[in-house]
Amino acid sequence: MAEKTKKVPISAGLPEMPEEIVLAPPKKIIDWKRILFICLGLGLFFLFYAIPALPDAVDPMGKVFKLSWEGKMALGLFLMAGTWWVLEVMPIGATAIAIGLFQVLFYIRPAEQALKDFMDPAVWFIFGSVVIGSAFTASGLTKRMAYKMLDLVGENTNFILLGTFLVTAAMTLLMAHTAVAAALFPLLMAIHALYSESDQPTRFGKGLFIGMAWAAGAGSIITYLGAARGVAAAGMFKEFTGMDVGFFELTWYMFPIGFLMVILIWLIIILCFKPERERIEGLREKARELTRELGPMSTKEKFVIFVMAAIIALFILKSFAPWKIFRDLDRAGIMLIATVAFFLTRVLSVEELELIPWNIILLFGGAMSIGFCLWKTGAAQWLAVHWLTMFLKAHPLVFILGIAFFVLAMTNFIMNVAAIAISLPVSLVIAQYLGVAPHVILFASLVTAGMPFNLLIGAAPNAIAYESRQFTTGEFFVYGLIPSAVLMAVLGVFVWYIWPLQGMPVLLR
Repeated sequence: MAEKTKKVPISAGLPEMPEEIVLAPPKKIIDWKRILFICLGLGLFFLFYAIPALPDAVDPMGKVFKLSWEGKMALGLFLMAGTWWVLEVMPIGATAIAIGLFQVLFYIRPAEQALKDFMDPAVWFIFGSVVIGSAFTASGLTKRMAYKMLDLVGENTNFILLGTFLVTAAMTLLMAHTAVAAALFPLLMAIHALYSESDQPTRFGKGLFIGMAWAAGAGSIITYLGAARGVAAAGMFKEFTGMDVGFFELTWYMFPIGFLMVILIWLIIILCFKPERERIEGLREKARELTRELGPMSTKEKFVIFVMAAIIALFILKSFAPWKIFRDLDRAGIMLIATVAFFLTRVLSVEELELIPWNIILLFGGAMSIGFCLWKTGAAQWLAVHWLTMFLKAHPLVFILGIAFFVLAMTNFIMNVAAIAISLPVSLVIAQYLGVAPHVILFASLVTAGMPFNLLIGAAPNAIAYESRQFTTGEFFVYGLIPSAVLMAVLGVFVWYIWPLQGMPVLLR
């Protein structure tokens, strides 16, 4: 009988394997690009630290604006923050903290000023707006609104975008664009979830959120209720000229350009961010089915609507009521009424409070800090006088557009009210030399102050849209150049042709 062959295991002769295989940790790759961008920002800051005093600015009346050492450093900090924000070298909220820190470390402003700005009422206004958006989501009202809108606009993705932008602009006629963006943000998240099951960015998502932010700005210029800048600018204008600008006068001149810009924004969005899908088949029926599943409106939803109606009523009373008790109400205080009401009635819980996007809140704290820094150190006024005196011998239209462009550039970095406050006194003085009527300067400034299309800190809707994670700050900056150029062209046509037809004088007789 043949002898059986002994089977040898295939591991025979090999070294014994350890019970656990420990893999070497992956080699860390140094992000040289990020380091380069950090150094670029720091280099701009320390460049202003090293250079000698910059030349004085002199306005047409002979008034001299000297740039202090603190003002020079404020300009360097301004450029550093802008570089870091656009290139996203670290979270935008952390860059905002650096703004306060650098002011303190380099004695640009004392800590009690630089850091106190992070708790400015304007920051609390934005916080209250975000909480309102959270209430819409927690109550289920957001989904109900999203499904209803989709039922109305249908399945074509381009029309969904148009419907979104028109709704956004329409809401800003009655309430602050910050509150509108915060309320619509969860609605748009619900719409995008129906478009794509993935949480990855899509072209449709980019267009949806960027377009919402831009449309909120375009709509907010039409009435005094869209943003605080209109009321503040009208007050300054009356103080400088003795002339008042009424509610309906503002709307008469602003509605055509605001509405046109919403349509142009839609066209820019569908060209730059053409949706991957032309239609979402079955979307309308799905929206109706989801609406039926929601059932009748809950008590929480009704309460959120009631609170929002009360907040809007208070804003209207603040603008038009003759009684001092309403006129003196602070806008941030009005917004925080809703915050307290929602937590008192348990519409919102501590979980929603912990989900607040503090990155965005810090961003606007930093924006307030750098804005006040430029203002208090005199750097902003120095910039304005240098820029506007360049147009002393320019054509009136070039001068008006020069003012508007300065406000557009500044409002991307600092509060739009501050941008107008910086430029308006100087521009009104220069306007007399060129024979330009004061009203056209005010209205042109208000148009561009409402539409900062490039930086997140330019307007709260920009930052709120960024929370969608559908686009980067770099994309927002680059694509924002297109509507900014379109806006300047449209404004030129309105200033020279359309507003005069509506009755606004451009030149002094």
